[in-house]
Amino acid sequence: MGKLALAAKITHVPSMYLSEIAGPRQGTRQDAIEGHREIGRRCRELGVDTLVVFDTHWLVNANYHINCAPHFKGLYTSNELPHFISNMPFECPGNPALGQVLARSCNEFGVETLAHDNTTLDPEYGTLVPLRYMNADQHFKVVSVSALCTVHYLNDSARLGWAMRKAVEDHYDGTVAFLASGSLSHRFAQNGLAPEFAFKIWSPFLEALDHKVLQMWSQADWKNFCEMLPEYAAKGHGEGFMHDTAMLLGALGWSDYDAPAEIVTPYFGASGTGQLNAVFPVTPQSGRAIPHAMASAAEGYTAVSTRL
Repeated sequence: MGKLALAAKITHVPSMYLSEIAGPRQGTRQDAIEGHREIGRRCRELGVDTLVVFDTHWLVNANYHINCAPHFKGLYTSNELPHFISNMPFECPGNPALGQVLARSCNEFGVETLAHDNTTLDPEYGTLVPLRYMNADQHFKVVSVSALCTVHYLNDSARLGWAMRKAVEDHYDGTVAFLASGSLSHRFAQNGLAPEFAFKIWSPFLEALDHKVLQMWSQADWKNFCEMLPEYAAKGHGEGFMHDTAMLLGALGWSDYDAPAEIVTPYFGASGTGQLNAVFPVTPQSGRAIPHAMASAAEGYTAVSTRL
């Protein structure tokens, strides 16, 4: 029935918004903005009607959650970085029907998920910043998925991604893109050092680790990457504990995925963190049943594991 047409790992650094504003940071994130616009252009060419965003700024302490209100509109100020994003206007249509379909499929696959269509809850900036550049004309409907999951297993997030793809393909009459909105390493610069690290990675170790991961992505070495993801999430300070990445790879087949990632916006540093925009080609799933590796990978690792 439906189709997952595009999958991507995307940045949402708030300095993209600063890049629009007159001042010392104006124009400094234009490459990231253009990367978002390119991904939006591809979505339009592919006939995408809804962007499903796995948002690592939506913190949840129980269950998985889907924000599928009929419409979103307002002014957003970041509680984390109000000097970066203040009174940013946003508006876009939602997709309640798709949100309910996604939640139902996740629950059928054993991942307890709640869809919220009758809600005043606004999306977080992991959703709103990308929409500013991909969806300025409100062309796409939007669904936001919680991906800052504090007490969740990564294998459950992978299973959620798989279930959401099955929901789209089997129960939705439309075309969808999945966007994992989060960084690679996410160790912010220590307080007082942020200006010094505005365009740098926090440490040589984290930068080398990120580059190793990107090499694995370019070589389609998903088996090894999926095996190391729990430790990478912990030791590499992965944003949102890398649940957005687990969701995205789950939708693509987890360690059975076999396509190399395409880097749209090259790796860059932002306030100590490692960022990029990358498209993951959507390939046919290996079978109807959930891959065994997805069911067993990351077992025993909570989001904040004391065992690493």
